[in-house]
Amino acid sequence: MKPLGATRHNRWQVSPERVDLVRPTIAPRIVDVAAEPRALTIDLARTAILVIDMQNDFCHPDGWLASIGVDVAPARAPIAPLLATLPALRAADVPVLWLNWGNRPDLLNISPALLGVYDPNGEGVGLGAPLPSNGAPVLQAGSWAAAVVDELAPAAGDIRVDKYRMSGFWDTPLDSILRNLGVTTLLFAGVNLDQCVMCTLQDANFLGYDCVLLEDCAATTSPDFCTQATLYNIRQCFGLVTTGAALTAVVGAR
Repeated sequence: MKPLGATRHNRWQVSPERVDLVRPTIAPRIVDVAAEPRALTIDLARTAILVIDMQNDFCHPDGWLASIGVDVAPARAPIAPLLATLPALRAADVPVLWLNWGNRPDLLNISPALLGVYDPNGEGVGLGAPLPSNGAPVLQAGSWAAAVVDELAPAAGDIRVDKYRMSGFWDTPLDSILRNLGVTTLLFAGVNLDQCVMCTLQDANFLGYDCVLLEDCAATTSPDFCTQATLYNIRQCFGLVTTGAALTAVVGAR
């Protein structure tokens, strides 16, 4: 019998005479971590982390947000916590997925309603327009603008997924990838907390995933009341909240 499937979590065994549909048994790897509104027990064997939009356009002083006058210092706040958290998760064999805004050059799957959010008058620096600092096209896949900031260079085994909306699930292969990985629990990090992180987390909840926000690994350039409302809604409706520091401590102690 030979394995047939992209991951060890979701594969058949096949031969010319037989197809075995029984998926492999994956041994649980359980950790307990302090969280809000209640303590949390998770299975690392069925967990992945989504790092959302930690890109030059959102986090770099020469990126898109900075070019339109946004202070990107808050968007850079998750960098240091992620530098501590991601190696610990990789060492524990937790998949790391970089969920980055990366549009087609022709913008054929982007509606006027979405374009209008970022260039309402048609005269500004909107999606696909060249950045004033270096000419890179805003949030275009493969460009400097859409790349992960240098401090957080993805590792060789990490998974990259381009998104085209505030939610990472619309019009992308994210859900299919997660199900092939056998993932049921998602950790959330990145920017902006009240926009792309929250929209992706909500859709994950609607699709049946367990959702856990790593509060110190997420941030927003929006006013503080947006952060408070987002944290309230996650705790109240959509998941749980812990920190990368708390999770790293228990993962490293296994």
